[in-house]
Amino acid sequence: MPWIEQVLRSHPAGFRPLYPQRRVNNIYFDTPGLDEFYQNVAGNPIRRKHRLRWYGEINSTLPEATFEIKIKENELGRKESQSVGDIHWSDLTDSFSEIAALRLLPLRPVLVNSYQRSYWANANQHFRITLDWDLSFAPFSWATPPSHLHAFPDPAVILELKYEQEYDAEAQNIFAHLPFRLSKNSKYVTGISLVMT
Repeated sequence: MPWIEQVLRSHPAGFRPLYPQRRVNNIYFDTPGLDEFYQNVAGNPIRRKHRLRWYGEINSTLPEATFEIKIKENELGRKESQSVGDIHWSDLTDSFSEIAALRLLPLRPVLVNSYQRSYWANANQHFRITLDWDLSFAPFSWATPPSHLHAFPDPAVILELKYEQEYDAEAQNIFAHLPFRLSKNSKYVTGISLVMT
């Protein structure tokens, strides 16, 4: 990790930490047939991903949780969010019933994941980088809160460059000074692949 941070600090764009690092936690939802998983694996140009996200150390309470729908349309992505508030694991059923998408669509919770994240940005903040590590994945269980789930670790370190479409031309110069292999990555696909095998 330190050498990756040094690469970012020495980048000509002048990347610096934007916020304190924190732990990110998610519950992913899918259909009984895992349609969203298979659409992602197939590379469908238009697809959606549904998740509940909260921050902080894993325990039975999900503080300030947010339900998110990530929408991918060809090369462009956007996100719709709904604040859910603090949730206790024992109250998940009631909390999920208040989320319109979970009432209207045949979705069920299938995966829990957690990781550390640090946030970086260049001087004008046109380009932002998230750095994720210490990843773990577990199959969802109504009866077992995340702190007691049997989690599968993943040693990967994931760096994601984020920017608005108008800066697409400049992004090539940013990429040119990052000595990392570019590849497609989906934590949801990784997690389902780990817990299903």
